[in-house]
Amino acid sequence: QVQLVESGGGLVQAGGSLRLSCAAPGRTFNNYVKGWFRQAPGKEREFVANINWSGWNTYYADSVKGRFTISRDNAKNTVYLQMNSLKPEDTAVYYCAAKIGSPGTEPDEYDFWGQGTQVTVSS
Repeated sequence: QVQLVESGGGLVQAGGSLRLSCAAPGRTFNNYVKGWFRQAPGKEREFVANINWSGWNTYYADSVKGRFTISRDNAKNTVYLQMNSLKPEDTAVYYCAAKIGSPGTEPDEYDFWGQGTQVTVSS
């Protein structure tokens, strides 16, 4: 059963921008922490950013700080990841995830996942 659905991925040149969205059709995740993770071929899934239930608190991996912005619209039951100044090393499948409780950075902490959306950054 799909709980979270990502969209917005694609192919972009280095220096470009993309905005990912994560919707939750049929279920409300407004009280949940939301996180974005990514996984490149041959690598482990890694933390990108998270946001608490209210949207007031956010946290980023050092590799994306200053370039990516996570936000949420609880009225639309959707979380976003605005990605600017993209680099080839940002190429990965990006996953949205949700958890109850305090924000976390480890994949194992998250209970619900989407199926991912591919982001490819060409040099």
